[in-house]
Amino acid sequence: MSSRPMFDEMHASPTEVREHYRQYARWLAEQPDELMASRREEAEMIFRRVGITFAVYGAKDEDGAGTERLIPFDLIPRIIPAHEWRSMEEGLVQRVTALNRFIHDVYHEQEIIKAGVIPADQIFQNAQFRPEMMGVNVPHNVYSHIAGIDIVRAPNADGEGEYYVLEDNLRVPSGVSYMLEDRKMMMRLFPELFGENRVAPVAHYPDLLLETLRAVSPATTAQPTVVVLTPGMYNSAYFEHAFLAQQMGVELVEGQDLFVKDNFVYMRTTRGPKRVDVIYRRVDDDFLDPLVFRPTSTLGCAGLLEVYRSGNVSICNGIGTGVADDKSIYPYVPKMIEFYLGQKPILSNVPTYMGRNPEDLKYMLAHLHELVVKEVHGAGGYGMLVGPAATKAEIEEFRQAVVANPQGYIAQPTLSLSTCPTYVKSGIAPRHIDLRPFVLSGKEVQMVPGGLTRVALKEGSLVVNSSQGGGTKDTWILED
Repeated sequence: MSSRPMFDEMHASPTEVREHYRQYARWLAEQPDELMASRREEAEMIFRRVGITFAVYGAKDEDGAGTERLIPFDLIPRIIPAHEWRSMEEGLVQRVTALNRFIHDVYHEQEIIKAGVIPADQIFQNAQFRPEMMGVNVPHNVYSHIAGIDIVRAPNADGEGEYYVLEDNLRVPSGVSYMLEDRKMMMRLFPELFGENRVAPVAHYPDLLLETLRAVSPATTAQPTVVVLTPGMYNSAYFEHAFLAQQMGVELVEGQDLFVKDNFVYMRTTRGPKRVDVIYRRVDDDFLDPLVFRPTSTLGCAGLLEVYRSGNVSICNGIGTGVADDKSIYPYVPKMIEFYLGQKPILSNVPTYMGRNPEDLKYMLAHLHELVVKEVHGAGGYGMLVGPAATKAEIEEFRQAVVANPQGYIAQPTLSLSTCPTYVKSGIAPRHIDLRPFVLSGKEVQMVPGGLTRVALKEGSLVVNSSQGGGTKDTWILED
């Protein structure tokens, strides 16, 4: 997969622009460099003023304080034609439906284990498996109400670009606020582009999110009380928590604002306690209830799990969803789609070698220099080895780690991620990108057209994560 030439989203060849980019390319060619440079400065100034930042854990400035980084925003959009989006959307609905069926099955009949499709120890020895959730029923059997599915495009045998799912984020996926703010920024800087191009809107995402959250409320009232639970202002995605609460018109709360009484959850307000029906939590399982999980946690609410288990509050995403988005479970998702839905997967997985399989392990250890090796519980671009870019010493260090704990690692071919023209210091140059569409599951599965396109700003880099210095672009789905 890595030896094929790169797929460029905008250019079919050095001289030919792809059809869905032609109108934009003509417009771009007419823009003076000074104008685009001043627009880039304006975007940065506005993002700074609005406070659209991302806290980078472990990074410190000269005074030893933690650093808040502006996520770089690129002015050149990533454009996807309508027919490509339709097929991607079908694939995403299919995938998320099967994943929710899987999570329900894990905590109920466990038919997929009985059928021998997934080894039992893959599930029961998974750190994200929550025995406390066994037999718990949740509204519409939906556990992951907000899923962020990471999609990459790489050249296939025909030299065309094919979309692959790189990973499923089913716990507390972040990034949707950047998708919304990037669109607002493009419309502010270049309103004329939206007159010339039929770009599908994304601004209604907060309405869809609120509709999804209300759809799983245990309360029968027309206006159930929804809150967003944040770990607080020191969390890297705090901007997003505050933004989404404000956009939905609901309260942003911390654990200390909530308490349990008579098997219901209440929030403290200036007018006295108010019952809470749905919690959109941006806090990991471990910190949600100190009586059950981590006793020292001050981020959650004591007694919350009991209320949840008895059906008097909905938590989105559900507790225990992590069992389905672990990198060691990812290789089984195509089998889940066939098992639960009786369908062939529309979106392909990236071929994956599993350290737990002796044959795969042998291959991994012999080809570390050309593979991407990931810790199964790692996230955010940490705990991984990009073989072709690693030193001999790094490869040796990783080899020892894999030999010591084979089931803790998977490996994939180094994908030649597609590139998109991007503004960098030297001018416009191709940079690798991925896409995270956000899939909402309530009574039905729905999504806004597009997602967050992340771009690796370092030349040749394949790591797009904002924690590793990546930037973002507006994603245009062109309507027919």
